[in-house]
Amino acid sequence: MRITKILVVLLILVTLGNGCKDDAKAEPIISTFYFIRHAEKDRSDPENTDPELNQDGLGRAIRWAEVFDPIALDAIYSTNYERTSMTAAPTSVKKNIDVQYYDPSVLDIEAFKKNNEGLNVLVVGHSNTTPDFVNKMIGQEKYGAMDDSDNSSLFIVRIINGVPTDIRLKMD
Repeated sequence: MRITKILVVLLILVTLGNGCKDDAKAEPIISTFYFIRHAEKDRSDPENTDPELNQDGLGRAIRWAEVFDPIALDAIYSTNYERTSMTAAPTSVKKNIDVQYYDPSVLDIEAFKKNNEGLNVLVVGHSNTTPDFVNKMIGQEKYGAMDDSDNSSLFIVRIINGVPTDIRLKMD
């Protein structure tokens, strides 16, 4: 009986040891998030709180779709405003991915990370919400609000096994 117990314990230890070796060889979990601000909005009516894109903005939205063309996106998120939805639309159509709407004021960052683990994700926001979202994703206050004329910044956050890295690029 004692030998049987010892064999069972040895079998368990070998199995656990092999599991650890497999974990060390496991592929890393990589999540990549692309953050952009909406394209140029129509400013002809200062009273309109939800304007559409102007002609320059429509052109930029199409160029964003070209930028993301070679990237295998899995999800697209946008705030529920005309200008952000219109910015996401060409990429959404080209990739055949439905846009999911989010509210940055109630977003649970940890749940967002978990729900998008291992995915390539585009997020379209605003001059204040985009840098704030990036800061929350990387766990530090690195980026301030974007200039109101900045419609060409691309923030890329890559999380590898829970460790974030980031970069900001100007696409003009």
